[in-house]
Amino acid sequence: MRRLLPAVLVAALALTGCATGTDAVVAGGGEFQFVAPGGQSRIRYAPEQRQKVPEISGDSLLEQGKTLKVADFGGKVVVLNLWGSWCSPCRDEVDDLERVYEQTKDSGVQFLGIDVRDEIRSAPADFVRDHKQTYPSIYDPPGRSLLGLRGYPRNAVPSTLVLDRQHRVAAVFLSKLTDSELLPVVQEIAAEK
Repeated sequence: MRRLLPAVLVAALALTGCATGTDAVVAGGGEFQFVAPGGQSRIRYAPEQRQKVPEISGDSLLEQGKTLKVADFGGKVVVLNLWGSWCSPCRDEVDDLERVYEQTKDSGVQFLGIDVRDEIRSAPADFVRDHKQTYPSIYDPPGRSLLGLRGYPRNAVPSTLVLDRQHRVAAVFLSKLTDSELLPVVQEIAAEK
């Protein structure tokens, strides 16, 4: 019986350590792990809840041979947008995203697209040029650049993550956005000290 009690205590502690409750962020070694409580598709994180994203990088869509990474934008709010040229809601939101980028880039905001599931590079490149998108995108057909975002639904396209200046996840939107929805969030996060 004496040997059994410590084993039971260890098992009970391990089980309570895995509980996530209703919080949208789970401790995961200091890095972001996505959880959507109650199936929410729009989630905001208070500064004390935020966790840093792991390194996100990949080939530049328009500048072959160049690698783009979130770490290139140190000290800036980074808006990551998952999109594809094949995606109708992506076509609907691209002009809105460009407007928000133009309105916020001078306040230390950088947008970075991540193009997924476009097997032929010319399709998303044409999409960017046709829509006059001025911020860069990573070309990542298989979505490998997002593997470090534990639990993040990589099939949610379009989706947008807003990172604060320390590159911690401050907001997640798992659906198409309009400029009127995104702009106040980005401005609020950019204004944080």
